[in-house]
Amino acid sequence: MNWHTLSKDETVKQLKTSHTQGLTNVEAVRRAESCGRNVMDEAPPVNALLLFLAQFRDFMVLILLAATLVSGLLGEYVDALTIMFIVLLNGVLGFFQERKAERSLEALKKYQAHTVTLLRDGRWMDVEAGDVVPGDIVHVKAGTRVCADARMLKASGLYAEEAPLTGESRPVAKIDEDQLDQDAPIAERTTMIYSGTSIVKGEGLAVVTETGMKTEMGRIAHLLQHTEQVLTPLQKRLDHLGKVLVASALLLTLFVVLAGVWQGQDVYQMIFAGVSLAVAAIPEGLPAIVTVALALGVQRMIKEKAIVRRLPAVETLGCASVICSDKTGTLTKNEMSLQRMWCWGTDISAAEIDKGQVPKPAMQLLTTAAAGLEKGGGDPMEEAVTACAARILPDSSAWRVIETYPFDSTRKRAGVLMENETKERMLIVRGAPDILVERSTRVHQGGKEVPLSPMHTMTWQKAVASLADRALRTLAVAYKHVSPGEKPTEDNLVLTGMLGFMDPPRPEAKEAIAECRSAGVKTVMITGDHPKTAAAVARELDMMPPHGRVITGAEWEKLNEAEAKEALRTAYVFSRVTPEHKLELVQGLQQNGHIVAMTGDGVNDAPALKAADIGVAMGKTGTGVAKEAAALILGDDNFATLKQAVKEGRNIYDNIRKFIRYMLASNVGEILVMLFAMLLGLPLPLAAIQILWINLVTDGLPALALGVDRAEKDAMKRGPRAPNESIFARGLGFKVITRGFLIGIVTLIAFVTSLALEPDNLTKAQTIAFATLITAQLIHVFDCRSETSIFSRNPLSNMWLVGAVISSVALMLVVIYAPLLQPIFHTTALPAVDWLLITALAALPTVLFAFPRK
Repeated sequence: MNWHTLSKDETVKQLKTSHTQGLTNVEAVRRAESCGRNVMDEAPPVNALLLFLAQFRDFMVLILLAATLVSGLLGEYVDALTIMFIVLLNGVLGFFQERKAERSLEALKKYQAHTVTLLRDGRWMDVEAGDVVPGDIVHVKAGTRVCADARMLKASGLYAEEAPLTGESRPVAKIDEDQLDQDAPIAERTTMIYSGTSIVKGEGLAVVTETGMKTEMGRIAHLLQHTEQVLTPLQKRLDHLGKVLVASALLLTLFVVLAGVWQGQDVYQMIFAGVSLAVAAIPEGLPAIVTVALALGVQRMIKEKAIVRRLPAVETLGCASVICSDKTGTLTKNEMSLQRMWCWGTDISAAEIDKGQVPKPAMQLLTTAAAGLEKGGGDPMEEAVTACAARILPDSSAWRVIETYPFDSTRKRAGVLMENETKERMLIVRGAPDILVERSTRVHQGGKEVPLSPMHTMTWQKAVASLADRALRTLAVAYKHVSPGEKPTEDNLVLTGMLGFMDPPRPEAKEAIAECRSAGVKTVMITGDHPKTAAAVARELDMMPPHGRVITGAEWEKLNEAEAKEALRTAYVFSRVTPEHKLELVQGLQQNGHIVAMTGDGVNDAPALKAADIGVAMGKTGTGVAKEAAALILGDDNFATLKQAVKEGRNIYDNIRKFIRYMLASNVGEILVMLFAMLLGLPLPLAAIQILWINLVTDGLPALALGVDRAEKDAMKRGPRAPNESIFARGLGFKVITRGFLIGIVTLIAFVTSLALEPDNLTKAQTIAFATLITAQLIHVFDCRSETSIFSRNPLSNMWLVGAVISSVALMLVVIYAPLLQPIFHTTALPAVDWLLITALAALPTVLFAFPRK
């Protein structure tokens, strides 16, 4: 039911209630039974055990479980227990993260009022908000948390703060007389108040129209319940990588077993060899290292005032191709500012006001406008006037307030009667320009009062249109002298001028948007504000080209599928949108192949925040619901911080690619040295425990250190990667195979050379293979830091990596030379001469590719 289209009498009639008596208690009970209680539906709680078990469905986790099984089959129980510990730790962390993410619906409860004053059986009483039913007559005043959707019956200077619902922090004046168009967006339904919003000024009576899940807030709760969080691009790529690795391991195992049996080898020995190859193919430490790299990114983002709630989302911003940004507070300062002063013959800009370059006529206008206003009055435009007056006006304490006439919906103006020390009285009136010009007979021009002529009226109308074209909110100012004892009336006024206000753009947002554009990221404004205001801010920020479109929520609803797709491509501003519109816009952009980041701060943003590839909530002004639904929180509510987070996200993904390249090249080397040895009928060059040691320990430390590499200089000068881009794209797969092949070959050469010199000393040959493989990897890790050449980056610019390599070398030497560890790891002490062969061979794979490449 479109209650805002009905008059107040029609609404009361439709709801079968009474202005003066309200509902009877009997009727209220009957309606409670038919309509249900005025509360949000709660989704059935997720079984904690099932949620915990669900953490082990991830393919990379299944790889770890497979590695645990393999280690157990090989009798390496210490390794099996170690890997199982990693699996359980990941599961516990994921469990608590998901429990935390599902609190969005619970956070909605704080927006439901606890008690409400209403009229039943002709008596005013306080009842629990949950017992309110449609048809109840409720009393609201400043400080009231609205408990249900309601149609105004009486409004006296009533202002509602609807930011949780519309995203706009400016209080909205409520009236009781109008009948609005059916298509009027929520932000323009001035005859309605909504559940979850607050009354900040005035008081009034309203009749309840909707309760519980049928309210606008309830519709948002329903959207949240039925909106699924999407997997991040990294999760999708790692899931794909896991499947490739598992398939490769199974195929290798099968190939080795069949080839060995065909050659007449012992079946059990071939199964053992195949399992060893499977161990080599699975990088057991990869999931843990990815988690740690993401966590390191989180710490760096905290320094940039960005707080990450969902770990896998850390790098998602790096591949975002569209940022859907709220306007108020993110792109703008979220504070109304005096931008222009217009009086007859004088037009002053914000820059001139800030510099104090205000001529006498404008000073008189500001003095009149500020008369009787006090700081903290609640109205944003009045706050802007008092702030400006405090900066540039002399003390006006000679005048005192005698009486105030608050704004109401009928008069559409406010007045204040002032008196000075000589008992001179003046009535100051502030209101809508069209109202005040009708009630004026003179104008204050050139320091004197002159009759209001048709030419003055035409000039006034042109000035009003000019300010409107700049999307400024206007406040006209007039006055009249009042004789002592005379009852003041708001007519025969002297029209002084008008003021133009705007929530100005953040100065740093313009630069951030430009940098995002150069990085291939489009910024789209999605706001509940007026289209002209939104377009003006977009033009100030240079975020919209000349051909860019502005589309309202009402226009969006009328588009067919093809038109909607085109609108998403060409529009840069979507205004007067509902929570459903925001969700549709995000999902539409995703269907068009974009990775979408969505910013928001209100309850109305929560469904879209949850559906976006990465939801970004505001830390200062954001509601609890928005923060719970988001993956990232901006501590300073600043778009420029989001730009820094995009840069960090790209760096995180680049670093993940670096250590995937490093670890998989190592694994390819392990696989090939084992496979070639089997095919040549040689003993296994590496023991299973040695492979696990390399994968979990030796590979792990340098890989972690790659995670702290700083961003490349061109990080924000290249376009975002495609959403379906393979993790092996841009030559990574070729590098993994070629480097891995060479590492495997030199390791096999070292193994065969040792066996040829000492055929009966298999342990020494395995130790030399073990040392060659590790040394080759530790040299190769410095090559992994650059897409071009090992010489393009200073090796000492990442001292964590230098330390990790030194630590890995030390651990290798301990395993080789510690007598207690030699039986466990099948190693033996090597003479110094052997290290010459090991080092020379290990350096070859990196030296061969050391020259710059494109």
